[in-house]
Amino acid sequence: MIAHRYRESLTYLYSLQFFGIKLGLENIRELLSRVGNPQQSLRIVHIAGTNGKGSTAAALANIFHAANIPAGLYTSPHLHSFTERIRIDTQQIDEAEAVELIEELRPHAEVLRATFFEFTTAMALLCFKRRGVQWAILETGLGGRLDATNIVLSDLCLITPIALDHTAHLGTELTEVATEKAGIFKAGVTAISAAQDVAVTPILQQRAAQLGVPLRQFGEDYHCSGAADTFTVSGPDLFLDKVKSGLSGAHQQQNLALAAAAASFLAQQGLDIGPDQIRKGLEKVCWPGRLEWLPGRILIDGAHNPAGAKQLANYLQQRQLDNLHLVIGCKADKQSDELLAALLPFVGRAYVTCPPVDEAVPMEKMAQKVRESGIVVDEYADPVIAVQAALQNRSAEDTILVAGSLFLVAVVREFLLPDVSLLDITS
Repeated sequence: MIAHRYRESLTYLYSLQFFGIKLGLENIRELLSRVGNPQQSLRIVHIAGTNGKGSTAAALANIFHAANIPAGLYTSPHLHSFTERIRIDTQQIDEAEAVELIEELRPHAEVLRATFFEFTTAMALLCFKRRGVQWAILETGLGGRLDATNIVLSDLCLITPIALDHTAHLGTELTEVATEKAGIFKAGVTAISAAQDVAVTPILQQRAAQLGVPLRQFGEDYHCSGAADTFTVSGPDLFLDKVKSGLSGAHQQQNLALAAAAASFLAQQGLDIGPDQIRKGLEKVCWPGRLEWLPGRILIDGAHNPAGAKQLANYLQQRQLDNLHLVIGCKADKQSDELLAALLPFVGRAYVTCPPVDEAVPMEKMAQKVRESGIVVDEYADPVIAVQAALQNRSAEDTILVAGSLFLVAVVREFLLPDVSLLDITS
């Protein structure tokens, strides 16, 4: 019975995507007011940025878990199950709870013509209130200033690295994107920023000054230095040496350091979190689909913009991985040429495919770019067949890399792993 109601509820929920992306807070404000403004009962850490939001949020949720402080966690998109988006104490909600929330919100959403993201944001906040958690960790969906999550009054704002993405909505200049992300700043509420491009930092500083926001910055107020598998993070009342990173890649060490700086700040404000709990959370966090190794020398990564591709390329170089069999496909709004340019120096053979999205970069366009680099390339409309071809063509010591889209990564995980019904974010 629940399975049927869940499928029916999701069919309705996904139909809201036809309303597209609607930036603005009027709808979410009215929707939440109709269910008692659940956000007002929560203390909130609000996270914006381009890359690393989910990893930072998952790490912070794990720190809360290690400190025995149940926290709500709201992230997007999901890999396999919609319920991954809403978690309590790191555990995704079950289908029955999702159905109850959707059915309760649906009459209000239909009147307001709410978008998918407005609806899911309201779902998460209502769930957190009903479950009685005091803290919620919210990841923005798109931008910041007009994102539905920005309806909240946060206790702490975090800014992960900002880069170009979603340029149709956020702008084609880095300064425009940074202005949108800095829109989550609230008067007098502390913000902590990861390392940023030189064009971004002045934008954050200017917005912080306008609102009287104490802005803590990487390299000034907290620091991180790392080796291949461990890193050290330090700041006011914080020093953790030789932390064994739960996530692969130097960029993930930066994301974990931001989570540590956030937890340290909250501890200074009286939250019962100690250094041991911070370390445990950083070492236990998992964030599947991002530099994730699957059995049989298969590396999958959701890198889908130039900044993410550069981080992936840095990891490949650090691990001295080359002659890769690359399975790649991108959504149509992504900068596929720049993504390929970063990855092709490590590739021996490529398999271009289409991720399961409404509009993908045409396979022939990507294949032509690969051929211009002198690399053998094949085209497969079905991602599973592309992976099967890579498995057949590679030798035992060769690595397969799957990248370009989280939607592509999800399909490959479902094909290669026996069970993806629950997505653990803690080891």
